[in-house]
Amino acid sequence: MRSLIVAALAASALMSGGAAFAQKQYGPGASDTEIKIGNFVPYSGGASAYGIVGQTVAAWAKMINDKGGINGRKINFVSYDDGYSPPKAVEQTRKLVESDEVLFMFHMVGTPSNSAVMKYLNQRKVPQLLLASGGTVFGDRKNYPWTMPFNSPYQSEGRIYAAYLLKNHPDAKIAVLYPNDDYGKDIYKGIRDGLGAKTSMIVKELTYETTDPTVDSQMVALKGSGADVFLNLTTPKFAAQAIRKLGEMKWKPVHILNNVSASTGAVIKPAGYENAQDAITATYVKDPTDPQFKDDPAIREWSAFIDKYMPGTDKANSLTLYSFSASQLLEHVLRQAGDNLTRENIMKQAENLKDVKIGGLMNGILVNTSPTDHYPIEQMQLMRFKGERWEMFGPLLEGKITD
Repeated sequence: MRSLIVAALAASALMSGGAAFAQKQYGPGASDTEIKIGNFVPYSGGASAYGIVGQTVAAWAKMINDKGGINGRKINFVSYDDGYSPPKAVEQTRKLVESDEVLFMFHMVGTPSNSAVMKYLNQRKVPQLLLASGGTVFGDRKNYPWTMPFNSPYQSEGRIYAAYLLKNHPDAKIAVLYPNDDYGKDIYKGIRDGLGAKTSMIVKELTYETTDPTVDSQMVALKGSGADVFLNLTTPKFAAQAIRKLGEMKWKPVHILNNVSASTGAVIKPAGYENAQDAITATYVKDPTDPQFKDDPAIREWSAFIDKYMPGTDKANSLTLYSFSASQLLEHVLRQAGDNLTRENIMKQAENLKDVKIGGLMNGILVNTSPTDHYPIEQMQLMRFKGERWEMFGPLLEGKITD
């Protein structure tokens, strides 16, 4: 009898322990029915071309909800306009965290705006996830453990361009145009670090403000420097202006165009295909206009998504595939989190991604993170613009960031 009682008590304890283990856990913005996610993007202003990023995530959320949500919970995506203004981003982020009480922040656009809110979010222990920025500082997990970018780090991209120039154009005279903000300084640092002792190759560098109407005067001055390489490290609106000006001036340098402005639909088509011929960029997201991906299952899935949830959207705008891919990675994180939807567990799952394949990323790229590595994507593919599309060349290149 005593043995039976002990066995019954042990079984009861085991069952109650199992129930406790399986108990659902929620942070702000999470419940049995909802996962509330915060975001800001520039729907207005000089960087409004990035507004499509927020629109794509909103459409993805609708698609997920139509399918029943994630683990039975609907996505409540709350997105505000920050106008690419850091003070406005701070205001909107405080509203999202303190008034809307979102579980975490996701895929906000821009290095300056994300830099402005990073300290606040880390102090509040609110995950700042898969940012639409490759600012190298966003992977600094020692000082900002609650922050993680989606993009390949900008300094890594800059080093890749520098390595290409040192190998293929070692005697070049380089002219550089970049925005006077955290993004521009970050990618330019990668280029200068990559050039090392040969930074003397840079004969002219000019900046612009995102509030400037045009960069025409800068382009005239850069051509006048006698440079035969043009590093076009600009955001979409100004990249299109710079590319168009290249054609107007009949200036034909070796043209390196940064990844953030390599969209065929959003930048090159408006600037004129003829003005972008032979431009070189590095990417980690497939080009949906490339015929080689016509029958790619991931591109077909994305195309069907656009047709149903963003009808009329230009499929040549690769920003839609980019943000759709980031959203798919978030879905992986949320499904992995299960019923433990606390801020701590969301961050834990985000930094424990192992060989995750996202179809919109270039073939061969796998997403990996760890508590000591907050850079999900650290490989890129060089491409050259020919006709009306980008053509890949060379192998995948890795630009791993080390402490």
